[in-house]
Formats: sequence, structure tokens, C-alpha cells
Amino acid sequence: MKILLVNKFLYPKGGAETYVFKLGETLAGYGHSVEYFGLENEKNIVGNRVCKYVSDMDFSEGILKNLKAPFRIIYSSEARKKIGKVLSDFMPDVVHLNNIQFHLTPSIILEVEKYRRRTGRKVKLVYTAHDYQLICPSHGLFDPDIRVCERCLGGNYTHCFKTKCMKNSRAKSFLAMMDAYFWKWNKAYRYVDTIICPSQFMKQKLDTQQRFADKTVTLHNFIEARSSTDTAKGNYVLEFGHLSRDKGTLTLLEVAKRMPNVRFLFAGYGAAVDAIEAVPNAEYVGFQTGNDLKELISRALCTVYPSQWFENCPFSVIESQMYGTPVIGSRMGGIPELIQDGATGLMFEAGNVDDLEQKLRYLLESPDVLDAYTKNCSNVSFETPDTYYQKLIGIYGE
Repeated sequence: MKILLVNKFLYPKGGAETYVFKLGETLAGYGHSVEYFGLENEKNIVGNRVCKYVSDMDFSEGILKNLKAPFRIIYSSEARKKIGKVLSDFMPDVVHLNNIQFHLTPSIILEVEKYRRRTGRKVKLVYTAHDYQLICPSHGLFDPDIRVCERCLGGNYTHCFKTKCMKNSRAKSFLAMMDAYFWKWNKAYRYVDTIICPSQFMKQKLDTQQRFADKTVTLHNFIEARSSTDTAKGNYVLEFGHLSRDKGTLTLLEVAKRMPNVRFLFAGYGAAVDAIEAVPNAEYVGFQTGNDLKELISRALCTVYPSQWFENCPFSVIESQMYGTPVIGSRMGGIPELIQDGATGLMFEAGNVDDLEQKLRYLLESPDVLDAYTKNCSNVSFETPDTYYQKLIGIYGE
């Protein structure tokens, strides 16, 4: 079988890329032919035979610095043309979409449908939803003040513009609103055969709109099976991944200030790095990967995932338990689906400093409980590449 994996970034950047690269590796390991389509970048580690990619654009510099940006954010004729070249050359049996918005745009869905009609080939079109963009113009279901916001679920996207939900910018929020309305009107997503939701929570949210309700399936993200969980524990609490206000890093830092005798480590990247360095018992250890990250997680007494938005299926929560480390997580989105409260970790109210402090103190001051939670993590089972593949191939082959 030939599978074309589509994602805007083709180099390591975040959870979506972790998923895409490992999925491609797994598919290739089962004998399938895999190619990739996304943005052109010198850091790309995967690609396609005809070397067709979409020109990169740094939107962080502001859309007004590039007159083409407002149009390209919504619809990309370049992306359509170039994926068309890849389709004609590779002739895939499955096109598996991931993060495509604002860079590749859903216009590539129209090109896949055009290819299907032109060739008469029954190409399966699958979409993995890594965030809430299909129902929320700003992707996150929260407003600029990091408060839960579901006002656009009914399809009235003007709230995004009114509240400046997209990065607290009126211009960006207007474009996000127009993008949502355009693709709702265009109905391109009707050509998608299956939408994979990595959490039951995400499926419930997408199902609030009838145009998605008959397409969604739940399939949690996968991770390599543990090799060993007998690493000696250190003396620190760890948060790793994206370090920012919406991820709850500032909430954890407030707890760290109240617990000066506890060492807190932070690994990853994000806007909260400066705030971390201002807390005496908090240490930023940079962006970690591979065995260095695995050891950092394995040696932690526990990890904290304090997110204040509706997380989907965060790899950080899965990795922690897989490496034998209990997790204290907020009751947000798909996080409660991954933690056995009172067995492999504890849940707390997002943004509640008192609640998080109470749960963290309980775990750290109860050695027997911490030891039991650590041992329980060795019995936790998540989707592995092999089990995920068996379920995914059923979706591909339906």
C-alpha cells in the first residue's frame, strides 16, 4: 500500500510531528511505501520523490509584511499545484492529513478529490485531528485570557474576531474567522472519509457539528513499549514539553514558590522560560530529546502536566507513565483519559494553585503512596506502534 503523509512541518517540532514520523516509520516497517508532503525547509528530515513542497512563510513577522499572507492563510493554489504533482507521481492509496491549516490549507483536500475523480482511483482520505481547529478558529477552545471558550461550537465564528482569540490580534482573529467560514461554506471536509480523534473528549467536541459526526473515530496516540522502568529516582519534580501560560507552567511556578525545599525542573521550550529562571528552586534544563529526555523523565519523582486548555492526547502524559513516573495532571480535555487517578497519578483543578500544591505535597510526603504509584505505572498499557497499526490499517482498508 502507498501512503502519503501530509503535515505542514516535516522536521521535529512538536507532538504532531512526533506522531507523523513514528507513524511513517511504522508503516514502512510493515512493508508499505511512504512519502511526505509539507512545507519546504532546510531542516526537513522526510520528503517525496519529486521534491515538491510548499514555500515556507514566517507568519510570526506579521501578516501585513507580506501582502500574499492573508490570502494564502485561507487558500493556497501553490499547495494544490504541488500536492497534485506528488499525487500524480506517487499514486497513493491513502492520503493521511495532519496539521495543514494556515500553511498548506484545506485547499489540498480539493486537489485530492480532483485527483480521485480524474483517475477513478479510490484513494482513502484520512485526517488526524491534533487540535480543535475544525470547530474553533483559534484551534484551542480558549480565549486570550486562557479561559475555556466554546462559543464557536455552534458555527458562529464571529466570537473569534470579537474577543481577538487568535493571539490577541484583531487582524489575525479576523483572518481565522474568515478561514473558518470559508471552509464551512466550501464543505471541503465532506471529502474526508475518516477523522481520527486521539481522545474521546475531542470526538465529543467534533460531534457537536453534524458535518463531522458521522466521520469521527477515537484512537489514542501511541508510544514505544517500555524497555525498563527500574531507573533510580532523583530528587526533583518535572514538567516537560511546551512551557507557557496556557500549558499551566505559571501555575506550577506559583506552587514551586510555596515549596522552596523541592527542586523543580523544566525541559522544553516556550514563553515561560524567563519566569522559570526567576524562581530560585526552579531550573530550566533546555530542550531535551531521545535518551536524555527518557532518563530525565524516568528519574523524576513525578511529572506535572498542569495544562489550562482542553488538551487532546498529550504524549508527555503517556511518556511519563510508560517510563515509570507518576503524573499529576489537570482535569482538562483528554488528560483524565490517560491517568488512573489514585493509582498512576492524581488529578487537580486546572489553574488552581492550592489544589495542585495539595496534591503535590500529598504525593511527595507519602513515600509509600509515591512508591505504589510508581510501581502501578509498570502495569499501564497504551497503544504501541504495532497495536496502533492494526487499528489504523482497518481504517485505511474500510
